Amino acid sequence: MKKKIKVLFVLFCGILSLNAFCDAVIIDHNCTDISKIPKDYIQKASKNFKVAYGHTSHGSQIVSGMNALQKNDPDLFAFGKNENDKKLLFLDSQPSGDLGNPDRTTWAQRTRDFLQNQGKNINLIMWSWCGQANGSEKDIQTYLNLMTDLEKEFPNVKFVYMTGHLNGSGKNGNLNQRNEQIRNYCKQNKKILFDFADIESYDPDGKVNYMELNATDACDYKDDKGRKNWAAEWLKANPDNKIALPSSAAHSHPLNAALKGRAFWWMLAQLSGWKPQK
Repeated sequence: MKKKIKVLFVLFCGILSLNAFCDAVIIDHNCTDISKIPKDYIQKASKNFKVAYGHTSHGSQIVSGMNALQKNDPDLFAFGKNENDKKLLFLDSQPSGDLGNPDRTTWAQRTRDFLQNQGKNINLIMWSWCGQANGSEKDIQTYLNLMTDLEKEFPNVKFVYMTGHLNGSGKNGNLNQRNEQIRNYCKQNKKILFDFADIESYDPDGKVNYMELNATDACDYKDDKGRKNWAAEWLKANPDNKIALPSSAAHSHPLNAALKGRAFWWMLAQLSGWKPQK
């Protein structure tokens, strides 16, 4: 009897709607080594996903990283605004604005209007913050409620939650508390989370949490010897690394953007069925 129940549970998980999971999908600093991803899952993601990404300047870091990957390997990491079986459909800055621009609720109505009209073929929506994640607990709860409402209205669309970028306030700062609020909600309710803040809290070695050293979105941090930059330090210590870097990144170091672009493809591969061993 127990074996039968287990089989039924596995089958149930396999036929859930696009927006439901048997567990949360958390994309963080452990999700940037794309050499671990089987190529067929990247190809599958390119074919099956149609993405719209609303963002302003900070959110563009992900796209900068994606552009660097595409330039480095155009056959595997191609994306664009036109549908093509070999290229990921990716509508950059659509809908317009971000999660706090022009206010804390307009983005949701823009999403609704977009999916009901020109974005009817889109099956994954992602929005980023600029600096407005550093708000009140009520502000973040408004964001979480609006995302959940959209998930209910559009059950065949995946909605990606996101944390806000670092601002140097550290572990005990309000921003980290609000990011933890988002993380806890996503874990408890089995959501998809692109943990923007966590990715920029670690260099590729993943041994030091720079957020706890008051890191900023520029990858600057402070230790007993003064202000430093973890991205510049890591690149200097690893001159033979294989990470494709963009020429620049808004508000940040190119390495930060590169890691976020790699994490984006990790997310799509995982949503396509790949089960990573982190």
